[in-house]
This record gives sequence, C-alpha cells and structure tokens, in this order.
Amino acid sequence: MTRENSVVVHLEDVHKVYQMGTEKVHALAGVSLEFERGTFCAIMGPSGSGKSTMLNLLGCLDRPSSGTYTLAGNDVGSMGDNELSELRLRELGFIFQSFNLIPQLTVRENIELPLFYLGWDAARCEKHSLELADRVGLADRVNHRPTELSGGQQQRVAIARALANDPRVLLADEPTGNLDTATGEQVMALLCELNDAGKTILMVTHEAEVAAHASRRIHMRDGRIERIEEGN
Repeated sequence: MTRENSVVVHLEDVHKVYQMGTEKVHALAGVSLEFERGTFCAIMGPSGSGKSTMLNLLGCLDRPSSGTYTLAGNDVGSMGDNELSELRLRELGFIFQSFNLIPQLTVRENIELPLFYLGWDAARCEKHSLELADRVGLADRVNHRPTELSGGQQQRVAIARALANDPRVLLADEPTGNLDTATGEQVMALLCELNDAGKTILMVTHEAEVAAHASRRIHMRDGRIERIEEGN
C-alpha cells in the first residue's frame, strides 16, 4: 500500500466561520492534518478550542468555510446533502457520549439500524448484528432493551452499531464521558482492540487518562492546532 492510499482523512488549510449576529466566530482557523489508515488519535482542548467543530466536519455533518477536507478520496466540500449522507453511511461510524440508542428497540435491533439503510434484507441484518453483539461481549443481551442495560453495556451496543457498516473511520465523541472509571477503561480496552485489528479511530476527549490510550494526541486551542504528541 502506498502512503497516498493509506491516508484516509486529509484536511488542508481548513477554516470554519460562523456568523453570530454581527460577529464572525472562527471555530477553525487554518487546520491541516492527515490521518492514515489504522490511526488512533485523540483530539483534545478546552471548551471553545474547536475540537467539536473538528468532529462535526470529520463526520460530514458540516462543511468547511474554506480549505479542503478529503475523506477516502472524496472532496467533502463539493458534495451535496444526499451525497454527504451516503458518504457518512458507508465510510463512518459514530460513538456518542450519551449512546444515542433507541429505547423502544432491542440490542439486536439497535445494531441493525445502519444495515437497513444500506438495503440489507432482514435475515442478513439479524445474522450480522448477532455476530457484532458477540464481538462486543453482549451475545446474552441481544433481546434486552437499553433501559435494561448498564451504561457500559449500552456503550458496547453503540460501538457494535457503529461497526455494523464496517466503516473506514470510527468517530468517538467523549465515549467514556457518562461512565465510571472502571467501565470507561473496559470501553477503551475494546476501542484499543478494534484499533489493533486495523480500525481507524478519531476520538474527542478532555480526559488525559482516556487520551493516553491513543497513539497520537492533537491539542487544539482557539481553532488551531497547538501541538501534536506521538506515542502512547
């Protein structure tokens, strides 16, 4: 694999400007970054540093005001809303602090959701979701609903759902933020296991202990990259 082919995310001089009344807020101010396949990166910074804006852009939930964002060879800034939705569905998996599970659905049904949007038939969806539930250690909970699970179990369901479409990139937004320390460590161990298996993980966190699991840490301030640390 050439280095060019190994780069899955590329940001080049990316700016994001929001109009707040008469003021312009520069949430990102000239960010240039590359993430190669198999990266585990933590994005850190104080409130207002731009890390949430960065995650929204990486997740194709927003577009740069200027500059270029390329995801798996696709220029995000030039794409329409439908194209962005399709790109998110096929290339990205999302893990949220609040889990974002649908309470009326079982574990299996929550994991299956992205697969229905991909057009999979019911039997194939069920088979794959059961395999993923087993992979995250929830084979005995597939018929339970989220309210019947612990916080750590709910986050494992969310991780399984994020993996359902076999995305190139997992985006994690404070994935241990609603968990106690021991449970958070278990979730981070699972993310490290997924990274060891080759999955690219880009994670926003404000916790140094969580970020220590990543092989790369990007510190942001005032919409810019303040420094980058390499190594665990």
